[in-house]
Amino acid sequence: MNSEFTIAVHSLVYLAYLPERMASSDMIAENVGTHSARVRKVMSGLRRSGYVDTREGSGGGYRLTIDPSVVTLADIYRVMAQGSLMPSWCSGNPEMDCVVGSNMNQVMFGIFCTAEKQLENHFSAITIQDVLKQIHACSCSD
Repeated sequence: MNSEFTIAVHSLVYLAYLPERMASSDMIAENVGTHSARVRKVMSGLRRSGYVDTREGSGGGYRLTIDPSVVTLADIYRVMAQGSLMPSWCSGNPEMDCVVGSNMNQVMFGIFCTAEKQLENHFSAITIQDVLKQIHACSCSD
């Protein structure tokens, strides 16, 4: 899992929380706890995918363009992190004269693909609005 996914979800939930659903990259970065350049990189991907829009000039920033009760974490995962469960290197070598070494890469690939599908299925049941509701529930129990 990459941090861009977490930043994207946090940013969208934060925008959904704001009454005007708009914030500058500095505001989002402060809320997320990261540098505004990282936020701008993530928001660029969300903008290309239609989840946010930008407004230039004074009072500008990123504006939520989606209904937070419809967009799921699976939608955001597909944009920001799909394939990230797959390690960049898997052990084994198909040329080896050993049943373990020659098949490990293929078997692990299948395992990771199944895990990613299960993760996406789990994420598909959680909307941005659901995350915001959970945050509100946490703040009420303090």
